[in-house]
Amino acid sequence: MGSLFRSEEMTLCQLFLQSEAAYACVSELGELGLVQFRDLNPDVNAFQRKFVNEVRRCDEMERKLRYLEKEIRRDGIPMLEIPGECPEAPQPREMIDLEATFEKLENELREVNQNAEALKRNFLELTELKHILRKTQVFFDEHEGGANTTESMTRALISDDPNRHIGHVQLGFVAGVILRERIPAFERMLWRACRGNVFLRQAEIDTPLEDPSSSDQVFKSVFIIFFQGDQLKTRVKKICEGFRATLYPCPEAPADRREMAMGVMTRIEDLNTVLGQTQDHRHRVLVAAAKNIKNWFVKVRKIKAIYHTLNLFNLDVTQKCLIAECWVPALDLETIQLALRRGTERSGSSVPPILNRMETIEDPPTYNRTNKFTSAFQNLIYAYGVATYREVNPAPYTIITFPFLFAVMFGDLGHGALMAAFGFWMCYKEKPLQAKKIDSEIWTIFFGGRYIILLMGLFSMYTGLIYNDIFSKSLNIFGSSWRNNYNESDLLTNKLLQLNPDSKDYLQIPYPFGIDPVWQLAEANKIIFMNAYKMKISIIIGVFHMLFGVCLSLWNHIYFKRRISIYVEFIPQIMFLVLLFFYMVMLMFIKWVKYGPDADFLGSSDPEVIKTSAYCAPSILITFINMMLFKTDPNTRPECDDTMYPGQIGLQKFFVIVALMCVPVMLFGKPYFIMKEQKQRARQGHQTIEGTAENGAAGGAAAVAPAHHHDEDITEVFIHQAIHTIEYVLGSISHTASYLRLWALSLAHAQLAEVAWNMLLRKGLMSRDFEGGIFLYVVFAGWAAISVSILVLMEGLSAFLHTLRLHWVEFQSKFYAGEGYLFQPFSFEVILDSAGQGEE
Repeated sequence: MGSLFRSEEMTLCQLFLQSEAAYACVSELGELGLVQFRDLNPDVNAFQRKFVNEVRRCDEMERKLRYLEKEIRRDGIPMLEIPGECPEAPQPREMIDLEATFEKLENELREVNQNAEALKRNFLELTELKHILRKTQVFFDEHEGGANTTESMTRALISDDPNRHIGHVQLGFVAGVILRERIPAFERMLWRACRGNVFLRQAEIDTPLEDPSSSDQVFKSVFIIFFQGDQLKTRVKKICEGFRATLYPCPEAPADRREMAMGVMTRIEDLNTVLGQTQDHRHRVLVAAAKNIKNWFVKVRKIKAIYHTLNLFNLDVTQKCLIAECWVPALDLETIQLALRRGTERSGSSVPPILNRMETIEDPPTYNRTNKFTSAFQNLIYAYGVATYREVNPAPYTIITFPFLFAVMFGDLGHGALMAAFGFWMCYKEKPLQAKKIDSEIWTIFFGGRYIILLMGLFSMYTGLIYNDIFSKSLNIFGSSWRNNYNESDLLTNKLLQLNPDSKDYLQIPYPFGIDPVWQLAEANKIIFMNAYKMKISIIIGVFHMLFGVCLSLWNHIYFKRRISIYVEFIPQIMFLVLLFFYMVMLMFIKWVKYGPDADFLGSSDPEVIKTSAYCAPSILITFINMMLFKTDPNTRPECDDTMYPGQIGLQKFFVIVALMCVPVMLFGKPYFIMKEQKQRARQGHQTIEGTAENGAAGGAAAVAPAHHHDEDITEVFIHQAIHTIEYVLGSISHTASYLRLWALSLAHAQLAEVAWNMLLRKGLMSRDFEGGIFLYVVFAGWAAISVSILVLMEGLSAFLHTLRLHWVEFQSKFYAGEGYLFQPFSFEVILDSAGQGEE
């Protein structure tokens, strides 16, 4: 858990590998996933690196596998998941076998597909010809029973009186098939181009036909066109070609058509048999490939990742050794050494790899070990910025504070239970849901934050019990501490009756847990009471949250040995926050403890009883404003005291003066010490130079290399510190006020829930008789839909975003720089997961 509170200690290492052992060693490191390699060839083009040919071969194998996968998915064949553990990366010599296997499968499948396409095209042509013969026979049979067909059609087309004698005229005709949607345009073009000298008959083919190229189902129509003369024949054929109509030979004699139809039917039956055998063979090939394709994908991607990583290495002058530089966690050096030994043994090399630690001034990457529970909270932090190397990690504290602050805004036992149930379902069904690999960005976000949702729901149930709020109603578990002394007529006629703690109605015994349920009935002053309660709670939580953030900055200063920052940053910051805003919180507690309801204070002559009653309780806001202005409240009642405790005015003035004195310390303290340290170093350097000049003949010069941050321009230091001081001082005020969003959103959520209850479910519950039951059923459905969609989803999202802002701005700005970069190790697991998501 050490790396959860602070990122892992990283070290830069230099790795020497024998060329024959490099592949196996990198493979073992990829399985381990703990090494981030640096590119030692940044200026070398990707196509000029040593292993570019191997990477290209892997790309080609991936292309073939994607082709096989597409064909498998098109046939709906299930691809078997990889049983057990993921297969290891194959040896380089196995690449040849894999390439041969994929080449054979691709060629065989392409050949089968080409044959099948040719057979389907032939089948389509025969099917269209069959329909042409059938439909044209119907056309001809409509005139004189089909006998002497062409002559009878000629008489019918040329003359209205078929019995009238005409000269010898012979009409020609063409028959074919065209897409159904092109018929109207086709008919208009024929009419216009041939000036009405052709006769077109068409009939729809009832069943759709399969396009052999795209396998789509298309609807077509049969047509026959009669014309006279070769000129019109040429024109008609050109029009048919332009509309991509397919023309087929159609005999004139009925006997010839019947004979051709019988031959077509015989050929169709033979083609069906051959097509079936072809499809069976294709299916067998794809089923065999589907059993191993997942395995093949893993192997090829691992090989490609290994060679891509090897391209980051350098070759020594002998061309027999590969040199790499990598970032590794210091705690895992032994594990990495063992992995390198395993790789060397696998390769059969006799020269062991060498892993040397290197000294560097570069900032190492940030690496926090996480599990499936903590990774979601860590991602929330990374969304703001990756932690600077070894600075305090806010994630473990966010695990508690994030769902708690969310619950303060979302506090409702019913809505929290719905959210917790959804989160628990995702956690309980975690493995089946992960296996489904649902391709939805929204679902991926919800599922990735399933543990956050579960905790937010559970914390919201807790705060709902504190607020005594369940779907805008309350639970009377322990019995109310109020007694009703009003009669029925008072309750019916006076709707402005208030719950007054000073009255005899209150038994002076607080409700044991949370808020008394009777406040749900106090329509006149319920909101006033709840607002005062939640507003103060929000300020108290906010001040403690910010104080904790400032205290975490002390942990950073101690770890990085920034002694000056402790004196001129942390101490003034914590004093400024404590003396002003923590003091305001203490005033709230003093007010709650000292002042209380007393039903007899008006009739009492004891001044102490009057001064400690709610009648004389001062306003915290007015007290704080007067404290900052060094004055007292002129509107204090004569019988009341304007202070809460003796010596309050003097102590408050002292607090304000000390707090204001902290501001110049924060502003000028650090620049002053840095400037002083720079002068001391410059003086020491001058003395060193003088000593070197005097003793140059006797010895060498002593090199002086000051730290780089001491060479920083003092003007930039002043500007930087001024910005931070102004940001902290003004931010302390604005950030404290920003926590009032806890109260505001809690109020909005409660009011929306109450409106939904009163406007919908309450009316349904008040309905009676049989019709009332139906009305309640409908109203409950609407209320449930609004509760889930608006009060849980939309309000939950709003509270989530506000909680995120409180952590990023108000909390993390006190100690978190977020200027690091993420540790991205060479890991087969990460590579395969990203490749799998890309496929989906």
